Amino acid sequence: MVTSTETLKREQLLKLAEEYRNQGYEVSLHQNLEDLPDFLQNYRPDMIARRGDESVVIAVQSRRSLGFASRQYLQNLAQSVEQHSGWRFEFVMTNPEDDVYISNVEHPLQQDEIATKLPITRQLVTQHLESAILYAWSLFEATLRLVTEHEGLSLQRLDSLYLVKQLVTEGVISRSEYQLLMNTRSLRNVVAHGFKTTQLTQESVSELIDLTEQLLNALHSSTAAD
Repeated sequence: MVTSTETLKREQLLKLAEEYRNQGYEVSLHQNLEDLPDFLQNYRPDMIARRGDESVVIAVQSRRSLGFASRQYLQNLAQSVEQHSGWRFEFVMTNPEDDVYISNVEHPLQQDEIATKLPITRQLVTQHLESAILYAWSLFEATLRLVTEHEGLSLQRLDSLYLVKQLVTEGVISRSEYQLLMNTRSLRNVVAHGFKTTQLTQESVSELIDLTEQLLNALHSSTAAD
């Protein structure tokens, strides 16, 4: 019998596979040992996406099944991947309770509040990079919601991936910016769930802050003109 956790994981993998295929990647969900490079022979990635010289190893886990052994396995997998040029690791956590926190918030951040917090995030980039990407991503998500609402788009879901796709479709976010956000989102997920990554750089976080500021400025100008 397939458990709800396994079903959720399978649905997440199929969703990720579609996203990567839409970006021009060749996706493999069931790898044979002979198809894996030597450094992955001791692992069983959930998915590998390849496009040109770039390869992405994707691991999907639920919060409930993420025990010590799983964390150690994922940490070792991430380190193995990051040691090889042209390869990167993406960790995605499925959690059926992700939206519970929404009912406990007092109100969403507004434009002036986000603008006030952005300089603090820039300071963190040089002081504590892991904290910087978590803080920067939270401000980016808050900005996404404001922009989506201003564009009059339906907020059927509040997760960042859904909102980004909505804004790409509407032309508010470019395809190149979309790729930047997917890479940054992957790094944010690794850090948020207690893993290390050598791919996190000051430049990658600064680019996220810059894009957030651009969206916020465009929103401010548009709001003032209305």
